[in-house]
Amino acid sequence: MKRSLLLAAVVMTAWPAAALAQNPPAKPDLAKAQGIVKEVCSACHGPDGNSATSVNPSLAGMPAQYITLQLMHFKAGTRVNPVMQGMAATLSPDDMRALGILFSAQKPKGLAAKDASLLTAGQTLYRGGDGGAGVPACAACHAPDGSGVPKNYPRLAGQYAEYTYAQLKAFRSGERGADKDGKDGNGRIMATIAGKMTDAQMRAVAEYTSGLR
Repeated sequence: MKRSLLLAAVVMTAWPAAALAQNPPAKPDLAKAQGIVKEVCSACHGPDGNSATSVNPSLAGMPAQYITLQLMHFKAGTRVNPVMQGMAATLSPDDMRALGILFSAQKPKGLAAKDASLLTAGQTLYRGGDGGAGVPACAACHAPDGSGVPKNYPRLAGQYAEYTYAQLKAFRSGERGADKDGKDGNGRIMATIAGKMTDAQMRAVAEYTSGLR
């Protein structure tokens, strides 16, 4: 992946400074967000953002703006998931922002990689990519420690390997990141990258990132 393409995606998804200056966001209502977590989010993502099952992602420590953007995408139908679309339908922009801030402040419990045989291959791909296949280093966007980049790229460190693997497959199949209106710029980048990855590479990098701290 060309560096210019990655930089362009960041620019496209960056918050417009002028717009924010004219319409500064309201102070986040974290008490209300906590109520939403208790009543809605905790059933799948845990009361502290640490999911109890690999079917649902852990959100603790995830970049706040990334969570907010994904909620916006679910509400708009840009990202398709019947359950999450229903959950996001009643949320206001301020609710989404507050939820992002709340979950980002939670401490990830972390996981340990389960399959040691995949770690070397996963580490190699995460840190250096696969130049021959055109797969960039995952660390370039998700940070060397897997903590992610605000708004643009999610935290991978300590995420369930099964969930990360499932998302990579979804990107490759077009189930995710291929919205017809092209509003998910970073999703399209991931779809392109995942399309060049083998199943073995997906499993390896998912296993490796699950053990990052």
